Amino acid sequence: MSTALVIENDPTDDLRRLGDWLTEAGLGVTVLRPHAGDELPDGLEAFAALVVLGGDQSASPDPAGTPGAPWFPALEGLLRKAVRHRVPTLGVCLGGQLLARAHGGQVERSPSGPEIGPGLVGKRDAADTDPLFKWVPLLPDVIQWHRDEITELPLNATLLAASSRYPHQAFRIGDRAWGLQFHIECDAEMMADWTRTGAADLDELGYDPEAVVMAVADILPDVEEVWQPFAARFAALALGTLPDADIPAKTLPLLGH
Repeated sequence: MSTALVIENDPTDDLRRLGDWLTEAGLGVTVLRPHAGDELPDGLEAFAALVVLGGDQSASPDPAGTPGAPWFPALEGLLRKAVRHRVPTLGVCLGGQLLARAHGGQVERSPSGPEIGPGLVGKRDAADTDPLFKWVPLLPDVIQWHRDEITELPLNATLLAASSRYPHQAFRIGDRAWGLQFHIECDAEMMADWTRTGAADLDELGYDPEAVVMAVADILPDVEEVWQPFAARFAALALGTLPDADIPAKTLPLLGH
């Protein structure tokens, strides 16, 4: 079975529903947990795709140059190799920020404060021809929990979705690497865990933790309706079974990854 390499950066943000969607679409998953001591591979030759999950760390080094996690420099190198060799790649929240940084983008603490709970993002015009985003509705439901934001996309990135406070919600680099600022893997149990560990962020916004969890639970069917097919299209791209009509013409001769 073709397999996606999944990098879990934080034990509180696992593959969860996204893992179910990928495996249901026929793509196996191999999860590495560098936070628990797993070593990252030097390359991606053994994998059909790369998925990088979120976490509480900062994607940017601190003022002294210390990375947000010891494995982030190696992970950014792996993300650059993925784009260079056209391995289908998906970065979620922190994973999307690391994808941006690996290619020259900027990630900083947002002056707008944390973004938490259910939200909507708006597709940009470029999404209409994107092989994954073209079928996403104009204003899809998403789940948010982040303090940092991508303040500057890489020069070679295509913006696919935005919101009024955080303009870089989704983007693509090249033709096979996507970054999402929001979460699609999250369920109510995960959100409940985050509300317990992220009390300071909730206090800053004046949010009631129970209300946030209930609001997330309410939109989970809408999130699944949009993002389960999105995940299935990503799996199909990795498996080489995405219909030709959904793939930009320049990628067709190289589909046999």
